[in-house]
Amino acid sequence: MIGISIYMGGESMPSSTEVQSEGQAYRLSRKIMKREFALGGQLQHISLLYTQALITQTSQTAVCNQHHSLDQQLCRWLLMSVDRLHENKLLITQGLIAKLLGVTRESVTIAASGLQKEGLIAYKRGEITVLKRAALEKRVCECYDVVTKEYERLLPNPKSKSKSKSKSK
Repeated sequence: MIGISIYMGGESMPSSTEVQSEGQAYRLSRKIMKREFALGGQLQHISLLYTQALITQTSQTAVCNQHHSLDQQLCRWLLMSVDRLHENKLLITQGLIAKLLGVTRESVTIAASGLQKEGLIAYKRGEITVLKRAALEKRVCECYDVVTKEYERLLPNPKSKSKSKSKSK
């Protein structure tokens, strides 16, 4: 969801948005969003739950960036990305990953090369495929689990329920 400032009391945010992956999206005008949010119904409820989950993700990412290795941050980012796309292939450059993680492209290249040498991912220019998800989950820091559990708690998804059932078997 983009534009949470509309219902959080502000009229704009000093940032821009960049689409990372193709997919479907819905667009509501500012006027309609504000009107529907003010009704206090399901749109307001889901918007506030999403905002709470986003705050958790943002704050946990800040902690992660300060306390965990780039290898762990990259694993976290890869897992969170494939979770949202519901597939193991990401069409993204190492340069964009570096920008998103706030590090140099060269450091992402080194970290990704290590993951590839271990057979956890495969990458070529503009494309990364997660090959061994369970191995990435073992390498990632606890930040991934904190954010994932909060999203699942606040915004349950039938696909993630079946995934978590299969993990516990």
